[in-house]
Amino acid sequence: MDTEHDHLFPQATREGIQMQASLAPEAMEAWRNFSRTVFQDGALPAKTKQLIALAVAHVTQCPYCIRSHTKDAMRKGATKQEMMEAIWVAAEMRAGAATAHAAIAIDEMRKQEQKN
Repeated sequence: MDTEHDHLFPQATREGIQMQASLAPEAMEAWRNFSRTVFQDGALPAKTKQLIALAVAHVTQCPYCIRSHTKDAMRKGATKQEMMEAIWVAAEMRAGAATAHAAIAIDEMRKQEQKN
């Protein structure tokens, strides 16, 4: 599906991925192995890991990751409701971080007031 914003986020293609691998094959293989290992069932089930990845993808604002981890979460059995709740948790954490960091601004305001 072509959109007016394709120039910002071109489609990931097999050819593009193959080019990445050909330009840095050892790094690509290490990354692929790392990714396969991280997303295996472990102390956390693979479905939970995909829900975490989906939430993080929204915080990092990676459109490729959002698409990929939405598909992978669904393949692992995540429901639409579970995915949306994970996204809302990510949104709260991002907003919460901005609110928490207001302490830095308040601290600087106090320091500047003391100088004047």
